[in-house]
Amino acid sequence: MLPDGNFQPYKNKPKLSDIEAVTLAVLAETLGVDSENHLFSKLKTEYSADFINLPDRSNFNRRRRRLQHYVMIICDWVAKQVEKDDKVFVIDSMPLPICKPGRVFRSKVCKDDQHVQPARSYHAAHKVYYYGFKLQLIVSKQGIPITAGMTAANVHDVKFLGMLDFDEQLSNCELIGDKGYLSLGYQTTLFDEAKIKLVTPLRSNMKTVLSSWNASYRYTRKRIETLFSQLGDQMMLTRNYAKSLDGLFSRIMYKLSAVAVLQWINFSNGKPINHIKHALAF
Repeated sequence: MLPDGNFQPYKNKPKLSDIEAVTLAVLAETLGVDSENHLFSKLKTEYSADFINLPDRSNFNRRRRRLQHYVMIICDWVAKQVEKDDKVFVIDSMPLPICKPGRVFRSKVCKDDQHVQPARSYHAAHKVYYYGFKLQLIVSKQGIPITAGMTAANVHDVKFLGMLDFDEQLSNCELIGDKGYLSLGYQTTLFDEAKIKLVTPLRSNMKTVLSSWNASYRYTRKRIETLFSQLGDQMMLTRNYAKSLDGLFSRIMYKLSAVAVLQWINFSNGKPINHIKHALAF
């Protein structure tokens, strides 16, 4: 980052630096303001004296999307502060519907990338059909977001394992998943290439196969299910205001970073880190 708070040099210095734009976007998500239109309406009417250098909303929106890759640094930093050298992670997916079933045939949103198109799928846990994408999320043992990806709704969970970036943090670790990630081929590849031990429960017809799955793994994996509930409820992740795939993924990144910020506030105040609804309460 440059001394003026920007991640890159600008020919014309912006009203808000990059770090200020990211901070404002993450702050809005922590407060439950997930609409930029609502956010700017509040800032211009109720807090105009505090934000005298507020940029145009369209300009802020474009910068917000462009800077989305920097916000996951927040999650990485929080995880390192809270859990130090813990190398146990949990992986799971959640549905990301982008419109109601009745609007599928006339929906044109999030179709700008020919490689990742929205699709119909069935979510077994919720017992519903939906149209959209899947959020693939990896969290730490305590539930801090580490990395995220997105696939079409009809892509099997196990396929995401082949898209993982084996960086320093995810190498030489234990990765806990559900039966959707059960694959001998991917388990072998992950271990050979990055020393990642993938642990999943077995299917009912695999009783003769040895498995290291036990009650401890089952308890650890429930943390990500709680996080998905918090993302859908408090962070309103399943509400889609985005028109493009990049805009949708940007919303996801800022919401995940907002969760990490709330977890850090709880950790700093000696509270249970995952009581994120109470993080801003006095």
